[in-house]
Amino acid sequence: MTFLYPGVLWLLVPLLIFFFKASARTVIRAHSIILILLIFSLARPVKEQIVQTVALEAKDIIIALDASYSMQASDISPTRYEFAKKTINLLLKQNLSDNIMLIAFTTNPLLLSPPTTDHALIQRALKSLNSDFILTKGTSLQRLFKKLLGMHPRHKTLILITDGGEALHAEKLAALLQKADLSLITLATGTARGATISLKNGTLLKNKQGDLVISRINPALEDLTSMVQGTYIEAENTPEQTAERITQALDTQTAQQIEKKEHRYWELYPVPLFIALLMFGLLHTSGIKYLLVLFSLFGIQTQAGVLDGYHLHCAYTAYGKGDFNTSYKQLKKIETPSLQSQMALADTYYKQGSYRKALHIYLFLRSHSATVKQQLYYNSANCYAQLGLYDKAKLYYTKTLQLGNDEAAKHNLGLVVFLKEKHEHPLGIAHPKAQSSLTGKNLAEDSDKKKKKKEAQSGTGSGSGGEMQSKKSKKNTQKLLQEEHAQHHPLSSKVYELINKGYIRETQPW
Repeated sequence: MTFLYPGVLWLLVPLLIFFFKASARTVIRAHSIILILLIFSLARPVKEQIVQTVALEAKDIIIALDASYSMQASDISPTRYEFAKKTINLLLKQNLSDNIMLIAFTTNPLLLSPPTTDHALIQRALKSLNSDFILTKGTSLQRLFKKLLGMHPRHKTLILITDGGEALHAEKLAALLQKADLSLITLATGTARGATISLKNGTLLKNKQGDLVISRINPALEDLTSMVQGTYIEAENTPEQTAERITQALDTQTAQQIEKKEHRYWELYPVPLFIALLMFGLLHTSGIKYLLVLFSLFGIQTQAGVLDGYHLHCAYTAYGKGDFNTSYKQLKKIETPSLQSQMALADTYYKQGSYRKALHIYLFLRSHSATVKQQLYYNSANCYAQLGLYDKAKLYYTKTLQLGNDEAAKHNLGLVVFLKEKHEHPLGIAHPKAQSSLTGKNLAEDSDKKKKKKEAQSGTGSGSGGEMQSKKSKKNTQKLLQEEHAQHHPLSSKVYELINKGYIRETQPW
């Protein structure tokens, strides 16, 4: 047995002192024991089970960060290097489900983190990298690509963050990339006008002839990206904007099946909690009233902190009122994310129009419930449809229907098949219609009133809640969708072929 939050056990010290020095009255001693049991519950005792291998659908990504001396130039504020590190941290947060490797390179590549979906490890590795301790100051993309060529047997996406250095032979480098089977996304950290480089002593870097060194972006970097049909991105005004552009480029990449080893835990905290509640009930004639209070405080079902249940409730309330900003803030205050809170966060992102952020959460979440898995597939399909990625939307609507019949998913599948065939962008005829929710309270009311009245607005199904949309609005929306669908989008046999082709019957998905 081990504790997930062992620091909480320090609260036992003053409590044990009080227990032995306080009055010997039975009631006082009993209350002390109850408090001790509650502290054990808060420390989250668990029994670790065997390590399990889980199959995940994720992108294989390599982030290569240029740590050469030229990255200290300040034409991108505060420096190219610091700007790049902030961008990487934002990318890790926006691509939760992806399998990412981090490499720093100068004249030689340095592996900072092997491929992992645990992005906290990558963030720590990135934070620990101090460019002052790197002795080699040049930039060699050729050595980096050769290293990658010998490391990875299958297709991956390379995010190359660099100013290009000086010498750069685009043809040779393009051949290496193609041989390594790498898709390239280049983030150019530098400008055409360039900048001087400050030394630690406050002076400016000079060459052997005594002239000031001006570091500029290497134009051959764009040529290299074009040769391999990659995506060339120049640094935006902020790391947030830059990370968003890279994420958009990643959305065009195909996810793959990867295997991840996970530690499974058997939660033991209900045992001391149940004993504490039972003792409390026996000590008081109105004990049942206090039991309900304690159950709500400690959130047995959510397995979260004491205040997590409160923040989740506030998020539901704000969402129901259409105040998505408040809902987002409350969900971000939750210390221990649960399936319920993460789905609620994804739903909030969806309502705010941040479809990519919502999609990354939906793809990351896992559940042993086939019903919840079906909802996650449906929500992911809605996000893909809103982004205009109809092939992906078709795939995930199909997966939804493979797990059980759903009229909304069937309707949307026919719609995206039609739109894909007719090459119409964006979804201008009709949008995916909302699926009724599956559990609990709802976070799924449509609040976008700025669109035209004839446009059917999509709402993501909420695995964390029940239907909150007004009946009148829902009927009008469904009626309009049905009319348009009947007139323009008959459900073709291709839809049923897609559904039946990969039909699966799962009792323990994921």
